[in-house]
Amino acid sequence: MNPHQWLELAVYVAALVLVTKPLGLWINRVLDPGGRTWLDPVMRPLEKLTYRVLRVDPAREHDWKQYTFAMLAFSLVSCLFTYAILRLQFYLPLNPQKLGALAPHLAFNTAVSFTTNTNWQSYGGEATMSYFSQMAGLAIHNFFSAAVGIAIAGALVRGVARQTAETIGNFWVDITRIMFLLLLPICVVLAVFLVSQGMIQNFKPYTVARLIEPQTISVQKTDENGKPVTDAKGNPVMVNQTLATQTIVQGPMASQIAIKMLGTNGGGYTNANAAHPFENPTPLSNFVQMLALLCIGSALTCHLGRETKNQKHGWAVWTAMFTMFLAGVMVCWWAEARGNPIHQKLGVAIADGNMEGKEARFGIFDSALFATVTTDASCGAVNSMHDSFTPLGGLVPLFNIQTGEVIFGGVGAGLYGMLIFVILAVFIAGLMVGRTPEYLGKKIEAYDVKMVMLAFVILAFLILGFTAWACASDWGKAGLNNAGPHGLSEILYAYTSGAGNNGSAFAGLNANTPWYDTTLGIDMLLGRFGMIVPLLALAGSLSRKKIVPASVGTFPVSGVTFVVLLVGTVVLVGALTFLPALAIGPIVEHFLMLQGHVF
Repeated sequence: MNPHQWLELAVYVAALVLVTKPLGLWINRVLDPGGRTWLDPVMRPLEKLTYRVLRVDPAREHDWKQYTFAMLAFSLVSCLFTYAILRLQFYLPLNPQKLGALAPHLAFNTAVSFTTNTNWQSYGGEATMSYFSQMAGLAIHNFFSAAVGIAIAGALVRGVARQTAETIGNFWVDITRIMFLLLLPICVVLAVFLVSQGMIQNFKPYTVARLIEPQTISVQKTDENGKPVTDAKGNPVMVNQTLATQTIVQGPMASQIAIKMLGTNGGGYTNANAAHPFENPTPLSNFVQMLALLCIGSALTCHLGRETKNQKHGWAVWTAMFTMFLAGVMVCWWAEARGNPIHQKLGVAIADGNMEGKEARFGIFDSALFATVTTDASCGAVNSMHDSFTPLGGLVPLFNIQTGEVIFGGVGAGLYGMLIFVILAVFIAGLMVGRTPEYLGKKIEAYDVKMVMLAFVILAFLILGFTAWACASDWGKAGLNNAGPHGLSEILYAYTSGAGNNGSAFAGLNANTPWYDTTLGIDMLLGRFGMIVPLLALAGSLSRKKIVPASVGTFPVSGVTFVVLLVGTVVLVGALTFLPALAIGPIVEHFLMLQGHVF
Protein backbone atom coordinates (compact mmCIF):
# COMPACT_ATOMS: atom_id res chain seq x y z
CA MET A 1 0.00 0.00 0.00
CA ASN A 2 2.47 2.60 -1.26
CA PRO A 3 1.97 6.33 -2.04
CA HIS A 4 1.72 5.72 -5.81
CA GLN A 5 -1.29 3.45 -5.25
CA TRP A 6 -2.96 5.97 -2.95
CA LEU A 7 -2.39 8.62 -5.61
CA GLU A 8 -3.98 6.44 -8.30
CA LEU A 9 -7.02 5.87 -6.08
CA ALA A 10 -7.33 9.63 -5.51
CA VAL A 11 -7.07 10.32 -9.25
CA TYR A 12 -9.69 7.65 -9.98
CA VAL A 13 -12.13 9.13 -7.46
CA ALA A 14 -11.51 12.66 -8.77
CA ALA A 15 -12.13 11.55 -12.36
CA LEU A 16 -15.36 9.82 -11.34
CA VAL A 17 -16.58 12.95 -9.56
CA LEU A 18 -15.67 15.17 -12.52
CA VAL A 19 -17.66 13.13 -15.07
CA THR A 20 -20.72 12.58 -12.86
CA LYS A 21 -22.52 15.92 -13.26
CA PRO A 22 -21.84 16.62 -16.98
CA LEU A 23 -22.81 13.09 -17.96
CA GLY A 24 -25.82 13.21 -15.62
CA LEU A 25 -27.07 16.39 -17.29
CA TRP A 26 -26.69 14.75 -20.68
CA ILE A 27 -28.62 11.66 -19.51
CA ASN A 28 -31.32 13.97 -18.20
CA ARG A 29 -31.80 15.36 -21.71
CA VAL A 30 -31.67 11.91 -23.29
CA LEU A 31 -34.39 10.54 -20.98
CA ASP A 32 -36.58 13.57 -21.69
CA PRO A 33 -38.41 12.71 -24.97
CA GLY A 34 -38.42 16.39 -25.86
CA GLY A 35 -34.89 17.05 -24.68
CA ARG A 36 -32.55 18.65 -27.20
CA THR A 37 -28.89 17.74 -27.67
CA TRP A 38 -26.14 18.89 -30.04
CA LEU A 39 -26.33 15.44 -31.69
CA ASP A 40 -29.90 16.06 -32.88
CA PRO A 41 -28.96 17.07 -36.46
CA VAL A 42 -27.37 13.64 -36.96
CA MET A 43 -29.40 11.40 -34.67
CA ARG A 44 -32.90 12.87 -34.83
CA PRO A 45 -33.52 11.57 -38.41
CA LEU A 46 -32.36 8.09 -37.30
CA GLU A 47 -34.62 8.33 -34.27
CA LYS A 48 -37.65 9.24 -36.38
CA LEU A 49 -36.85 6.50 -38.90
CA THR A 50 -36.70 3.94 -36.09
CA TYR A 51 -40.14 4.96 -34.82
CA ARG A 52 -41.52 4.72 -38.35
CA VAL A 53 -40.06 1.23 -38.87
CA LEU A 54 -41.32 0.03 -35.48
CA ARG A 55 -44.67 1.77 -36.02
CA VAL A 56 -44.31 3.57 -32.72
CA ASP A 57 -46.11 6.77 -31.83
CA PRO A 58 -43.46 8.62 -29.74
CA ALA A 59 -46.09 10.95 -28.27
CA ARG A 60 -48.08 8.08 -26.72
CA GLU A 61 -46.82 7.00 -23.31
CA HIS A 62 -47.28 3.67 -21.53
CA ASP A 63 -48.71 2.81 -18.16
CA TRP A 64 -46.57 0.41 -16.11
CA LYS A 65 -48.20 -2.73 -17.54
CA GLN A 66 -47.75 -1.61 -21.15
CA TYR A 67 -44.17 -0.58 -20.40
CA THR A 68 -43.49 -3.98 -18.83
CA PHE A 69 -45.03 -5.88 -21.74
CA ALA A 70 -42.98 -3.91 -24.29
CA MET A 71 -39.77 -4.55 -22.31
CA LEU A 72 -40.44 -8.27 -21.97
CA ALA A 73 -41.38 -8.66 -25.64
CA PHE A 74 -38.25 -6.82 -26.77
CA SER A 75 -36.06 -8.95 -24.50
CA LEU A 76 -37.67 -12.22 -25.62
CA VAL A 77 -37.31 -11.49 -29.34
CA SER A 78 -33.70 -10.34 -28.99
CA CYS A 79 -32.90 -13.43 -26.89
CA LEU A 80 -34.31 -15.76 -29.55
CA PHE A 81 -32.39 -13.83 -32.21
CA THR A 82 -29.08 -14.39 -30.43
CA TYR A 83 -29.89 -18.05 -29.72
CA ALA A 84 -30.51 -18.60 -33.44
CA ILE A 85 -27.19 -16.98 -34.38
CA LEU A 86 -25.27 -19.17 -31.96
CA ARG A 87 -26.97 -22.36 -33.13
CA LEU A 88 -26.43 -21.49 -36.81
CA GLN A 89 -22.95 -20.02 -36.40
CA PHE A 90 -21.20 -22.46 -38.75
CA TYR A 91 -23.43 -21.41 -41.68
CA LEU A 92 -23.15 -17.66 -41.11
CA PRO A 93 -20.53 -15.27 -42.55
CA LEU A 94 -17.43 -13.79 -40.89
CA ASN A 95 -16.26 -17.12 -39.50
CA PRO A 96 -12.69 -17.51 -40.82
CA GLN A 97 -11.85 -20.11 -38.16
CA LYS A 98 -14.84 -22.27 -39.23
CA LEU A 99 -16.09 -22.51 -35.66
CA GLY A 100 -19.08 -24.81 -35.20
CA ALA A 101 -22.48 -24.22 -33.66
CA LEU A 102 -22.83 -24.02 -29.90
CA ALA A 103 -24.52 -26.87 -28.04
CA PRO A 104 -28.19 -26.18 -27.20
CA HIS A 105 -27.56 -25.75 -23.47
CA LEU A 106 -24.59 -23.41 -24.04
CA ALA A 107 -26.48 -21.38 -26.66
CA PHE A 108 -29.41 -21.02 -24.24
CA ASN A 109 -27.14 -19.97 -21.38
CA THR A 110 -25.26 -17.45 -23.55
CA ALA A 111 -28.37 -15.92 -25.14
CA VAL A 112 -30.01 -15.49 -21.73
CA SER A 113 -26.77 -14.19 -20.26
CA PHE A 114 -26.42 -11.37 -22.78
CA THR A 115 -30.14 -10.58 -22.76
CA THR A 116 -30.07 -10.01 -19.01
CA ASN A 117 -26.87 -7.89 -19.02
CA THR A 118 -25.18 -10.69 -17.07
CA ASN A 119 -22.70 -11.80 -19.74
CA TRP A 120 -21.77 -14.93 -17.84
CA GLN A 121 -19.52 -17.03 -20.05
CA SER A 122 -19.27 -20.80 -19.92
CA TYR A 123 -16.99 -20.72 -22.95
CA GLY A 124 -13.70 -19.23 -24.21
CA GLY A 125 -14.63 -16.46 -26.64
CA GLU A 126 -11.71 -16.85 -29.04
CA ALA A 127 -12.25 -20.61 -29.32
CA THR A 128 -16.05 -20.58 -29.56
CA MET A 129 -17.45 -17.42 -31.16
CA SER A 130 -17.13 -16.30 -34.79
CA TYR A 131 -16.73 -12.63 -35.67
CA PHE A 132 -20.38 -12.53 -36.73
CA SER A 133 -21.54 -14.03 -33.41
CA GLN A 134 -19.36 -11.60 -31.45
CA MET A 135 -20.75 -8.59 -33.33
CA ALA A 136 -24.33 -9.38 -34.37
CA GLY A 137 -25.16 -11.61 -31.41
CA LEU A 138 -23.15 -10.41 -28.43
CA ALA A 139 -22.00 -6.82 -29.02
CA ILE A 140 -25.45 -5.71 -30.24
CA HIS A 141 -27.03 -7.36 -27.22
CA ASN A 142 -24.62 -5.39 -25.03
CA PHE A 143 -26.31 -2.24 -26.34
CA PHE A 144 -29.82 -3.67 -25.96
CA SER A 145 -29.47 -4.91 -22.37
CA ALA A 146 -27.70 -1.74 -21.22
CA ALA A 147 -30.40 0.43 -22.82
CA VAL A 148 -33.14 -1.61 -21.12
CA GLY A 149 -31.50 -1.12 -17.71
CA ILE A 150 -31.21 2.65 -18.14
CA ALA A 151 -34.78 2.81 -19.44
CA ILE A 152 -36.13 1.00 -16.37
CA ALA A 153 -34.23 3.40 -14.09
CA GLY A 154 -35.64 6.34 -16.04
CA ALA A 155 -39.18 4.98 -15.75
CA LEU A 156 -38.85 4.48 -11.98
CA VAL A 157 -37.46 8.00 -11.49
CA ARG A 158 -40.38 9.38 -13.54
CA GLY A 159 -42.73 7.48 -11.26
CA VAL A 160 -41.12 9.16 -8.25
CA ALA A 161 -41.13 12.63 -9.84
CA ARG A 162 -44.63 12.68 -11.35
CA GLN A 163 -47.90 13.02 -9.48
CA THR A 164 -51.43 11.82 -10.32
CA ALA A 165 -50.09 10.42 -13.61
CA GLU A 166 -51.08 7.13 -15.18
CA THR A 167 -48.02 6.78 -17.43
CA ILE A 168 -44.25 6.37 -16.84
CA GLY A 169 -42.91 6.97 -20.36
CA ASN A 170 -42.69 5.14 -23.67
CA PHE A 171 -40.36 2.13 -23.62
CA TRP A 172 -39.56 2.28 -27.35
CA VAL A 173 -38.71 5.97 -27.21
CA ASP A 174 -36.53 5.45 -24.14
CA ILE A 175 -34.35 2.68 -25.57
CA THR A 176 -34.09 4.37 -28.96
CA ARG A 177 -32.86 7.63 -27.48
CA ILE A 178 -30.54 5.87 -25.03
CA MET A 179 -28.85 3.88 -27.79
CA PHE A 180 -28.61 6.72 -30.35
CA LEU A 181 -27.83 9.65 -28.06
CA LEU A 182 -25.95 8.06 -25.16
CA LEU A 183 -24.44 4.63 -25.70
CA LEU A 184 -23.46 4.77 -29.37
CA PRO A 185 -21.64 8.15 -29.30
CA ILE A 186 -19.54 7.48 -26.20
CA CYS A 187 -18.77 3.93 -27.34
CA VAL A 188 -17.37 5.29 -30.62
CA VAL A 189 -15.10 7.63 -28.66
CA LEU A 190 -13.97 4.90 -26.26
CA ALA A 191 -13.37 2.37 -29.07
CA VAL A 192 -11.12 4.85 -30.92
CA PHE A 193 -9.20 5.47 -27.68
CA LEU A 194 -8.75 1.74 -27.08
CA VAL A 195 -7.43 1.25 -30.60
CA SER A 196 -4.93 4.04 -29.92
CA GLN A 197 -3.72 2.03 -26.92
CA GLY A 198 -3.05 -1.05 -29.04
CA MET A 199 -6.34 -2.94 -28.95
CA ILE A 200 -7.09 -4.78 -32.20
CA GLN A 201 -10.03 -4.04 -34.51
CA ASN A 202 -9.95 -6.09 -37.71
CA PHE A 203 -11.43 -9.03 -39.59
CA LYS A 204 -8.19 -10.95 -40.16
CA PRO A 205 -8.00 -14.74 -39.65
CA TYR A 206 -6.21 -15.78 -36.47
CA THR A 207 -2.43 -15.50 -36.66
CA VAL A 208 -0.40 -18.71 -36.28
CA ALA A 209 3.07 -18.06 -34.86
CA ARG A 210 5.87 -20.65 -34.69
CA LEU A 211 7.38 -21.08 -31.23
CA ILE A 212 11.13 -20.57 -30.88
CA GLU A 213 11.14 -23.28 -28.21
CA PRO A 214 8.48 -26.01 -28.73
CA GLN A 215 6.76 -27.08 -25.51
CA THR A 216 5.66 -30.54 -24.39
CA ILE A 217 2.47 -30.68 -22.34
CA SER A 218 0.37 -33.50 -20.88
CA VAL A 219 -3.25 -33.67 -22.07
CA GLN A 220 -6.09 -36.15 -21.63
CA LYS A 221 -6.36 -38.72 -24.39
CA THR A 222 -9.52 -38.74 -26.53
CA ASP A 223 -11.07 -41.46 -28.70
CA GLU A 224 -12.04 -41.22 -32.38
CA ASN A 225 -15.27 -39.44 -31.39
CA GLY A 226 -13.41 -36.81 -29.39
CA LYS A 227 -14.56 -38.14 -26.00
CA PRO A 228 -12.08 -38.22 -23.08
CA VAL A 229 -10.56 -41.64 -22.34
CA THR A 230 -10.38 -42.97 -18.77
CA ASP A 231 -8.78 -46.09 -17.28
CA ALA A 232 -10.53 -48.90 -15.40
CA LYS A 233 -10.62 -46.82 -12.22
CA GLY A 234 -12.15 -43.83 -13.97
CA ASN A 235 -8.97 -41.76 -13.95
CA PRO A 236 -8.08 -39.77 -17.08
CA VAL A 237 -5.53 -41.31 -19.44
CA MET A 238 -2.86 -38.69 -20.15
CA VAL A 239 -0.59 -38.44 -23.20
CA ASN A 240 2.21 -36.06 -24.10
CA GLN A 241 1.64 -33.49 -26.82
CA THR A 242 4.26 -31.22 -28.39
CA LEU A 243 3.27 -27.65 -29.22
CA ALA A 244 5.30 -25.97 -31.96
CA THR A 245 2.89 -23.12 -32.81
CA GLN A 246 0.71 -20.59 -31.03
CA THR A 247 -2.60 -19.24 -32.34
CA ILE A 248 -3.06 -15.50 -31.72
CA VAL A 249 -6.62 -14.16 -31.71
CA GLN A 250 -7.71 -11.43 -34.14
CA GLY A 251 -11.04 -9.75 -34.83
CA PRO A 252 -13.28 -6.72 -34.10
CA MET A 253 -12.33 -6.42 -30.43
CA ALA A 254 -12.25 -2.68 -29.59
CA SER A 255 -15.86 -2.08 -30.68
CA GLN A 256 -17.09 -4.84 -28.37
CA ILE A 257 -14.91 -3.91 -25.39
CA ALA A 258 -16.17 -0.29 -25.48
CA ILE A 259 -19.82 -1.27 -24.92
CA LYS A 260 -18.74 -4.14 -22.66
CA MET A 261 -17.39 -1.55 -20.20
CA LEU A 262 -19.72 1.42 -20.68
CA GLY A 263 -22.79 -0.84 -20.65
CA THR A 264 -21.47 -2.79 -17.63
CA ASN A 265 -21.81 -5.99 -19.63
CA GLY A 266 -18.50 -7.73 -18.95
CA GLY A 267 -18.56 -10.47 -21.58
CA GLY A 268 -14.96 -10.83 -22.68
CA TYR A 269 -13.92 -11.20 -26.31
CA THR A 270 -11.27 -13.63 -25.03
CA ASN A 271 -11.37 -16.17 -22.23
CA ALA A 272 -8.85 -14.19 -20.17
CA ASN A 273 -11.10 -11.11 -20.38
CA ALA A 274 -9.45 -7.84 -19.31
CA ALA A 275 -6.30 -9.71 -18.26
CA HIS A 276 -5.57 -10.39 -21.95
CA PRO A 277 -3.02 -7.94 -23.44
CA PHE A 278 -5.29 -7.31 -26.44
CA GLU A 279 -8.36 -6.55 -24.32
CA ASN A 280 -6.39 -4.40 -21.86
CA PRO A 281 -3.10 -3.32 -23.46
CA THR A 282 -1.77 -0.60 -21.12
CA PRO A 283 -2.10 0.81 -17.59
CA LEU A 284 -3.95 3.78 -19.10
CA SER A 285 -6.46 1.50 -20.85
CA ASN A 286 -6.92 -0.31 -17.54
CA PHE A 287 -7.64 2.98 -15.74
CA VAL A 288 -10.05 4.25 -18.40
CA GLN A 289 -11.92 0.93 -18.51
CA MET A 290 -12.41 1.06 -14.73
CA LEU A 291 -13.70 4.62 -15.06
CA ALA A 292 -16.05 3.59 -17.88
CA LEU A 293 -17.53 0.90 -15.63
CA LEU A 294 -18.89 3.38 -13.08
CA CYS A 295 -19.42 6.61 -15.01
CA ILE A 296 -23.02 6.05 -16.20
CA GLY A 297 -24.15 4.50 -12.90
CA SER A 298 -22.65 7.45 -11.05
CA ALA A 299 -24.19 9.99 -13.44
CA LEU A 300 -27.67 8.55 -13.01
CA THR A 301 -27.72 9.81 -9.41
CA CYS A 302 -27.40 13.33 -10.84
CA HIS A 303 -30.35 12.55 -13.14
CA LEU A 304 -32.33 11.44 -10.08
CA GLY A 305 -31.70 14.77 -8.38
CA ARG A 306 -32.55 16.83 -11.47
CA GLU A 307 -35.71 14.91 -12.33
CA THR A 308 -37.08 15.03 -8.76
CA LYS A 309 -35.98 18.68 -8.35
CA ASN A 310 -34.00 17.70 -5.27
CA GLN A 311 -30.33 17.70 -6.21
CA LYS A 312 -29.28 17.22 -2.58
CA HIS A 313 -31.10 13.89 -2.58
CA GLY A 314 -29.24 12.78 -5.70
CA TRP A 315 -25.90 13.61 -4.12
CA ALA A 316 -26.91 11.88 -0.88
CA VAL A 317 -27.58 8.67 -2.83
CA TRP A 318 -24.21 9.14 -4.60
CA THR A 319 -22.48 9.59 -1.23
CA ALA A 320 -23.98 6.38 0.11
CA MET A 321 -22.82 4.51 -2.98
CA PHE A 322 -19.33 6.03 -2.77
CA THR A 323 -18.99 5.21 0.93
CA MET A 324 -19.62 1.52 0.30
CA PHE A 325 -17.39 1.56 -2.78
CA LEU A 326 -14.47 2.98 -0.81
CA ALA A 327 -14.97 0.51 2.05
CA GLY A 328 -14.90 -2.41 -0.40
CA VAL A 329 -11.71 -1.16 -2.06
CA MET A 330 -9.97 -0.76 1.29
CA VAL A 331 -10.86 -4.25 2.53
CA CYS A 332 -10.02 -6.03 -0.74
CA TRP A 333 -6.78 -4.08 -1.19
CA TRP A 334 -5.71 -4.72 2.43
CA ALA A 335 -6.45 -8.45 2.21
CA GLU A 336 -4.54 -8.93 -1.04
CA ALA A 337 -1.60 -6.72 0.04
CA ARG A 338 -1.37 -8.65 3.32
CA GLY A 339 -1.11 -11.89 1.38
CA ASN A 340 -1.39 -15.52 2.38
CA PRO A 341 0.53 -16.63 5.50
CA ILE A 342 0.97 -20.08 3.97
CA HIS A 343 2.88 -18.54 1.06
CA GLN A 344 4.97 -16.52 3.50
CA LYS A 345 6.02 -19.67 5.34
CA LEU A 346 7.27 -20.98 2.00
CA GLY A 347 9.56 -17.97 1.64
CA VAL A 348 7.35 -15.44 -0.16
CA ALA A 349 7.96 -11.98 1.30
CA ILE A 350 4.94 -10.30 2.89
CA ALA A 351 5.67 -7.17 0.82
CA ASP A 352 4.82 -9.17 -2.29
CA GLY A 353 1.26 -9.78 -1.06
CA ASN A 354 -0.95 -12.25 -2.91
CA MET A 355 0.09 -12.21 -6.58
CA GLU A 356 -1.59 -15.53 -7.40
CA GLY A 357 -3.98 -15.14 -10.34
CA LYS A 358 -2.93 -11.55 -11.05
CA GLU A 359 -1.33 -9.91 -14.04
CA ALA A 360 2.17 -8.66 -13.23
CA ARG A 361 1.35 -5.65 -15.45
CA PHE A 362 -1.32 -4.49 -13.01
CA GLY A 363 -0.24 -5.84 -9.64
CA ILE A 364 -2.22 -6.11 -6.43
CA PHE A 365 -3.77 -2.64 -6.18
CA ASP A 366 -5.11 -2.41 -9.73
CA SER A 367 -6.42 -5.97 -9.44
CA ALA A 368 -8.20 -5.25 -6.15
CA LEU A 369 -9.61 -1.96 -7.46
CA PHE A 370 -10.79 -3.59 -10.69
CA ALA A 371 -12.41 -6.48 -8.79
CA THR A 372 -14.27 -4.05 -6.52
CA VAL A 373 -15.35 -1.76 -9.35
CA THR A 374 -16.56 -4.56 -11.62
CA THR A 375 -18.72 -6.14 -8.91
CA ASP A 376 -20.00 -2.76 -7.77
CA ALA A 377 -20.96 -2.11 -11.39
CA SER A 378 -22.75 -5.35 -12.28
CA CYS A 379 -20.18 -5.83 -15.02
CA GLY A 380 -18.20 -9.02 -14.57
CA ALA A 381 -15.14 -7.97 -16.57
CA VAL A 382 -12.00 -9.06 -14.72
CA ASN A 383 -8.29 -8.31 -15.00
CA SER A 384 -7.42 -10.97 -12.42
CA MET A 385 -8.92 -14.27 -11.26
CA HIS A 386 -11.19 -13.77 -8.24
CA ASP A 387 -10.85 -17.47 -7.46
CA SER A 388 -7.20 -16.81 -6.52
CA PHE A 389 -7.93 -13.94 -4.14
CA THR A 390 -7.49 -14.46 -0.42
CA PRO A 391 -10.73 -15.48 1.36
CA LEU A 392 -11.47 -11.94 2.59
CA GLY A 393 -10.35 -10.43 -0.71
CA GLY A 394 -12.78 -12.73 -2.53
CA LEU A 395 -15.50 -11.95 0.01
CA VAL A 396 -15.65 -8.30 -1.14
CA PRO A 397 -16.73 -8.91 -4.77
CA LEU A 398 -19.09 -11.64 -3.59
CA PHE A 399 -20.76 -9.37 -1.03
CA ASN A 400 -20.90 -6.47 -3.53
CA ILE A 401 -23.10 -8.59 -5.80
CA GLN A 402 -25.24 -9.84 -2.92
CA THR A 403 -26.18 -6.29 -1.94
CA GLY A 404 -27.97 -6.15 -5.30
CA GLU A 405 -25.03 -4.34 -6.89
CA VAL A 406 -26.38 -0.98 -5.83
CA ILE A 407 -22.93 0.56 -5.25
CA PHE A 408 -23.22 2.63 -8.45
CA GLY A 409 -24.27 -0.68 -9.98
CA GLY A 410 -25.01 -1.66 -13.54
CA VAL A 411 -26.21 1.01 -15.95
CA GLY A 412 -29.71 1.72 -14.66
CA ALA A 413 -29.80 -1.39 -12.49
CA GLY A 414 -27.67 0.25 -9.79
CA LEU A 415 -30.00 3.22 -9.45
CA TYR A 416 -33.27 1.30 -9.50
CA GLY A 417 -31.78 -1.22 -7.07
CA MET A 418 -30.66 1.54 -4.73
CA LEU A 419 -34.09 3.19 -4.89
CA ILE A 420 -35.50 -0.01 -3.41
CA PHE A 421 -33.21 0.46 -0.41
CA VAL A 422 -34.12 4.16 -0.25
CA ILE A 423 -37.81 3.31 0.04
CA LEU A 424 -37.07 0.62 2.62
CA ALA A 425 -34.92 3.09 4.58
CA VAL A 426 -37.65 5.76 4.71
CA PHE A 427 -40.16 3.05 5.62
CA ILE A 428 -37.97 2.04 8.57
CA ALA A 429 -37.54 5.70 9.55
CA GLY A 430 -41.30 6.20 9.46
CA LEU A 431 -41.86 3.20 11.71
CA MET A 432 -39.30 4.49 14.21
CA VAL A 433 -41.03 7.85 14.63
CA GLY A 434 -44.58 6.50 14.34
CA ARG A 435 -45.49 8.32 11.11
CA THR A 436 -46.65 7.18 7.70
CA PRO A 437 -43.42 6.86 5.70
CA GLU A 438 -42.92 9.45 2.95
CA TYR A 439 -40.47 9.59 0.08
CA LEU A 440 -40.12 12.98 -1.63
CA GLY A 441 -43.64 13.89 -0.58
CA LYS A 442 -45.29 10.60 -1.49
CA LYS A 443 -46.82 8.24 1.06
CA ILE A 444 -45.22 4.79 1.09
CA GLU A 445 -48.09 2.37 1.55
CA ALA A 446 -48.54 -1.39 1.90
CA TYR A 447 -48.56 -2.08 -1.87
CA ASP A 448 -45.29 -0.22 -2.35
CA VAL A 449 -43.56 -2.12 0.46
CA LYS A 450 -44.82 -5.44 -0.93
CA MET A 451 -43.27 -4.68 -4.33
CA VAL A 452 -40.00 -3.71 -2.65
CA MET A 453 -39.90 -6.89 -0.57
CA LEU A 454 -40.79 -9.03 -3.59
CA ALA A 455 -37.72 -7.67 -5.38
CA PHE A 456 -35.59 -8.48 -2.31
CA VAL A 457 -36.96 -11.97 -1.80
CA ILE A 458 -36.51 -13.13 -5.40
CA LEU A 459 -32.77 -12.38 -5.27
CA ALA A 460 -32.21 -14.23 -1.99
CA PHE A 461 -34.38 -17.17 -3.05
CA LEU A 462 -32.49 -17.65 -6.31
CA ILE A 463 -28.99 -17.36 -4.86
CA LEU A 464 -29.47 -19.52 -1.78
CA GLY A 465 -31.90 -21.96 -3.40
CA PHE A 466 -29.78 -22.79 -6.44
CA THR A 467 -26.60 -22.92 -4.33
CA ALA A 468 -28.16 -25.40 -1.92
CA TRP A 469 -29.44 -27.53 -4.82
CA ALA A 470 -26.04 -27.63 -6.50
CA CYS A 471 -24.22 -28.43 -3.25
CA ALA A 472 -26.57 -31.33 -2.59
CA SER A 473 -26.41 -32.74 -6.14
CA ASP A 474 -23.84 -34.86 -7.92
CA TRP A 475 -23.93 -32.57 -10.99
CA GLY A 476 -23.17 -29.59 -8.78
CA LYS A 477 -20.21 -31.14 -6.98
CA ALA A 478 -18.84 -32.61 -10.22
CA GLY A 479 -17.99 -29.12 -11.47
CA LEU A 480 -15.79 -28.25 -8.50
CA ASN A 481 -12.01 -28.06 -8.65
CA ASN A 482 -11.69 -27.17 -4.96
CA ALA A 483 -13.07 -28.81 -1.86
CA GLY A 484 -14.27 -27.49 1.49
CA PRO A 485 -15.39 -23.90 2.04
CA HIS A 486 -13.67 -22.68 -1.11
CA GLY A 487 -15.73 -25.11 -3.19
CA LEU A 488 -18.87 -23.73 -1.54
CA SER A 489 -17.71 -20.21 -2.37
CA GLU A 490 -17.28 -21.18 -6.03
CA ILE A 491 -20.87 -22.42 -6.30
CA LEU A 492 -22.25 -19.55 -4.19
CA TYR A 493 -20.40 -17.02 -6.35
CA ALA A 494 -21.73 -18.55 -9.58
CA TYR A 495 -25.40 -18.30 -8.61
CA THR A 496 -24.85 -14.92 -6.92
CA SER A 497 -23.26 -13.65 -10.13
CA GLY A 498 -26.15 -15.05 -12.19
CA ALA A 499 -29.00 -13.69 -10.08
CA GLY A 500 -27.17 -10.37 -9.64
CA ASN A 501 -26.58 -10.19 -13.41
CA ASN A 502 -22.86 -9.66 -12.87
CA GLY A 503 -21.14 -12.38 -14.90
CA SER A 504 -17.82 -12.66 -13.07
CA ALA A 505 -16.90 -16.00 -11.53
CA PHE A 506 -14.66 -17.94 -9.20
CA ALA A 507 -12.89 -19.58 -12.10
CA GLY A 508 -12.36 -22.92 -10.36
CA LEU A 509 -15.91 -24.01 -11.22
CA ASN A 510 -16.54 -25.89 -14.48
CA ALA A 511 -19.99 -24.57 -15.36
CA ASN A 512 -20.16 -25.61 -19.02
CA THR A 513 -22.42 -28.60 -18.39
CA PRO A 514 -26.11 -29.07 -19.21
CA TRP A 515 -27.16 -28.75 -15.56
CA TYR A 516 -25.11 -25.67 -14.77
CA ASP A 517 -25.86 -23.94 -18.07
CA THR A 518 -29.59 -24.50 -17.64
CA THR A 519 -29.88 -23.61 -13.95
CA LEU A 520 -27.66 -20.56 -14.34
CA GLY A 521 -29.78 -19.47 -17.32
CA ILE A 522 -32.94 -19.66 -15.21
CA ASP A 523 -31.10 -17.92 -12.37
CA MET A 524 -30.18 -15.03 -14.68
CA LEU A 525 -33.64 -14.68 -16.21
CA LEU A 526 -35.48 -14.58 -12.88
CA GLY A 527 -32.80 -12.42 -11.28
CA ARG A 528 -33.25 -9.78 -13.99
CA PHE A 529 -36.95 -9.79 -14.78
CA GLY A 530 -38.18 -11.05 -11.40
CA MET A 531 -36.78 -7.81 -9.99
CA ILE A 532 -37.72 -5.46 -12.83
CA VAL A 533 -41.44 -6.31 -12.96
CA PRO A 534 -42.14 -5.42 -9.29
CA LEU A 535 -40.10 -2.24 -9.78
CA LEU A 536 -42.22 -1.14 -12.72
CA ALA A 537 -45.33 -1.89 -10.68
CA LEU A 538 -43.84 0.32 -7.96
CA ALA A 539 -43.17 3.05 -10.54
CA GLY A 540 -46.81 2.91 -11.64
CA SER A 541 -48.00 3.14 -8.05
CA LEU A 542 -45.77 6.10 -7.20
CA SER A 543 -46.69 8.02 -10.36
CA ARG A 544 -50.39 7.95 -9.38
CA LYS A 545 -49.78 9.45 -5.93
CA LYS A 546 -50.08 13.10 -4.99
CA ILE A 547 -47.08 14.97 -3.63
CA VAL A 548 -47.85 16.33 -0.16
CA PRO A 549 -45.94 19.29 1.31
CA ALA A 550 -43.12 18.50 3.74
CA SER A 551 -43.93 18.92 7.41
CA VAL A 552 -42.00 18.97 10.67
CA GLY A 553 -42.17 15.19 10.93
CA THR A 554 -41.02 14.48 7.36
CA PHE A 555 -37.80 12.47 7.28
CA PRO A 556 -35.27 14.34 5.09
CA VAL A 557 -33.75 12.27 2.28
CA SER A 558 -30.51 14.20 2.21
CA GLY A 559 -27.80 14.87 4.75
CA VAL A 560 -25.60 12.68 6.93
CA THR A 561 -28.45 10.99 8.83
CA PHE A 562 -30.08 9.76 5.65
CA VAL A 563 -26.76 8.56 4.20
CA VAL A 564 -25.96 6.59 7.37
CA LEU A 565 -29.45 5.05 7.45
CA LEU A 566 -29.26 4.12 3.76
CA VAL A 567 -25.81 2.52 4.06
CA GLY A 568 -26.92 0.68 7.19
CA THR A 569 -30.03 -0.64 5.43
CA VAL A 570 -28.01 -1.96 2.48
CA VAL A 571 -25.40 -3.63 4.69
CA LEU A 572 -27.84 -5.08 7.22
CA VAL A 573 -30.24 -6.50 4.63
CA GLY A 574 -27.31 -8.08 2.80
CA ALA A 575 -25.67 -9.33 5.98
CA LEU A 576 -28.81 -10.79 7.52
CA THR A 577 -29.71 -12.58 4.30
CA PHE A 578 -26.36 -13.99 3.21
CA LEU A 579 -24.20 -13.97 6.37
CA PRO A 580 -24.82 -17.68 7.17
CA ALA A 581 -23.66 -18.71 3.69
CA LEU A 582 -20.68 -16.34 3.82
CA ALA A 583 -19.77 -17.63 7.29
CA ILE A 584 -19.33 -21.21 6.10
CA GLY A 585 -17.67 -20.08 2.86
CA PRO A 586 -15.04 -17.33 2.70
CA ILE A 587 -15.12 -16.41 6.40
CA VAL A 588 -14.38 -19.90 7.71
CA GLU A 589 -11.84 -20.35 4.91
CA HIS A 590 -10.01 -17.27 6.19
CA PHE A 591 -9.63 -18.74 9.67
CA LEU A 592 -8.60 -22.12 8.27
CA MET A 593 -6.00 -20.35 6.10
CA LEU A 594 -4.52 -18.83 9.26
CA GLN A 595 -4.20 -22.39 10.59
CA GLY A 596 -2.32 -23.52 7.48
CA HIS A 597 -5.14 -25.25 5.56
CA VAL A 598 -5.55 -24.89 1.78
CA PHE A 599 -8.33 -26.04 -0.54
